[in-house]
Amino acid sequence: MASKIQGLSEEEREHLLPLLRNAQRVVVERDAIYKGFIFKDFIQVQITLSTHDYGGLSKRDITLATFIDQASVL
Repeated sequence: MASKIQGLSEEEREHLLPLLRNAQRVVVERDAIYKGFIFKDFIQVQITLSTHDYGGLSKRDITLATFIDQASVL
């Protein structure tokens, strides 16, 4: 059985979204987060995260954004 997707509470938004902005992520109009990456040996990559089933930002998006940021520095 699939688990229910959890959206971000107002308190979580107030705490987590500034942290993402500090990592050069931008919250865009459609309740999503965006970041572009440029690699010296790969083309530019743009990633927009939002959970379709939830209809906006969810905890999954924050988790994935954090993972992507950590992986991109390796």
